[in-house]
Amino acid sequence: MSELTGKKIAVIATDGFEDSELTSPAQAVKEAGAEVVVLAPEAGQIEGKKGTKVDVDATTADSVEASFDGIILPGGTTNADHIRMDEAAVTIVKKHVEAGMPLGAICHGAWILTDAEVLEERTLTSYPSLKTDLINAGAIWTDQEVVCDQGLVSSRTPDDLPAFNAKLVEEFAEGKH
Repeated sequence: MSELTGKKIAVIATDGFEDSELTSPAQAVKEAGAEVVVLAPEAGQIEGKKGTKVDVDATTADSVEASFDGIILPGGTTNADHIRMDEAAVTIVKKHVEAGMPLGAICHGAWILTDAEVLEERTLTSYPSLKTDLINAGAIWTDQEVVCDQGLVSSRTPDDLPAFNAKLVEEFAEGKH
């Protein structure tokens, strides 16, 4: 039995995601036994910056009442900017974090956490351009490969994916904090 067998992990994204920041963590949790569900504002497919197409399993609006064992927030400036404007996505993230459930955000993926208002006194990292926004939302920002604060796993760029993926699987296996 794998570490994440029976766990349901949501990936919340839209067009313009950083391809490897969606596909690599999703593959890592799948390989650990989890079911991965891709949520987006619209049904159909979403497309990454480099052309990777991913099928959408459910819309964010249809998933507000759903619960997940973990959430992955990939980066990509366009993706992150648009997903944080999706009220349902913000609600899903806010409820998930407030329930003490683990979440992973890489690069610009952490941007939605400012809108969800869940960063007060939480330590995390991100792509450097988000530093001021995250600090203004109450976070303690640090420049490290991977940071984990009470189930909130964060990394900076695709270069950090090996460490990010390993910590995600560990935190998702541990569950609620």
